[in-house]
Order: sequence, then structure tokens, then C-alpha cells
Amino acid sequence: MTDTRGNAANYPLLAAPHVQLYGPVNEAMYASFKQQVADAPADGPLVVSITTLGGDPEMARAMGDGIRLIREYTGRDTLFLGKVAVYSAGATFMAAFPVDSRFLTRGTRLMIHERLMNSTIQLNGPLSTLDYLLKAKLNEIADSIRIQDEGFAALVEGSQVPLSELKEKAPSNWYIEAEEARRRGLVLDII
Repeated sequence: MTDTRGNAANYPLLAAPHVQLYGPVNEAMYASFKQQVADAPADGPLVVSITTLGGDPEMARAMGDGIRLIREYTGRDTLFLGKVAVYSAGATFMAAFPVDSRFLTRGTRLMIHERLMNSTIQLNGPLSTLDYLLKAKLNEIADSIRIQDEGFAALVEGSQVPLSELKEKAPSNWYIEAEEARRRGLVLDII
């Protein structure tokens, strides 16, 4: 393992993130994210840290879209700092940052998996309408897979991890230690 004890000095901006997110990715985290971004200094790089065991992927995508809009409309650099655990929806959020703007603290682990669905289909009504219910659920599944694959592609873009490898490992929860994430180019460095 590479010694990273003195590495933090190379990235002084990461010492005091402007936005600090922790806990489940949900509507409360999204509200906190928006408020902290609004309260952050308006110029210079924006540093965002997160520690999460996961949560709502759509809230993660919404926060990620906020990061994208900041970069595109202001030209401002945005830096990601994952601390301790960046699981599931946390990795979805991380995908909104370019790989050269992603950092992890020592000992942090990423966990990437496929989107989950828990649904019951109740067929009730005239027979001629039941196929619409089934087609609607199949369309929902297909669109969710497209959204998932877009996120997977963004996560590995610019890294040495082929999309095919991520898609192969995601169904069984792929845990990636910080050192491997750096070695594979998923993050720029470890502090």
C-alpha cells in the first residue's frame, strides 16, 4: 500500500469542504446540499464531501445535476471528497464529478451495484387492458436500466475501468477500496 500520510498537504482545499453531506441520500440530504451550495463562497473551487451508505438514486442524480450546472454555467471547478463510505447512491453522485476532480480519504470504500426494484404487479380489470399494465412495468424497468447505464458510463469515463467490467461486477455489489480506486483511475488521489 502506498503511504498517503503526507498527501493531504498537496490538496489544501480538501481540508475544509464547503458542502459536507452525510447519512442517507434522500430529500433531506438534497435540501442540505442546496442550502450549503447557496451558503458557499461564490468563487474559487467548490469542495463537496460525502459519507453515505446509499439511498435514493434520483436524489443523487439531482445533486449531481446541480454540480454539473455549476461547472457549465460558472466555469467553477468542483471537487469531490469521499469519506469512509461512498456506497450506492453516493457513487451515483460521485459520477457527476470528472475523475480528475475526485478524491477519497484513506480507508474509504466505494460500493457500486445495480439499481434495485421491489414491485408487485396486481392484474385486475378487463383482460384487454392487462397487457398495458405489464407493458408499463416493462417500460419502467427498461428506462431504469438506461438511467443506470448512463450513470455507470459517467462513473468510469476517463478511468481504466471498462464499462463492461463495471456492469459485470455491479449485480453482486462491487466494493472498491480507495487504493484500488486510485490505481484504476476512478479517483485522482487519496488523502
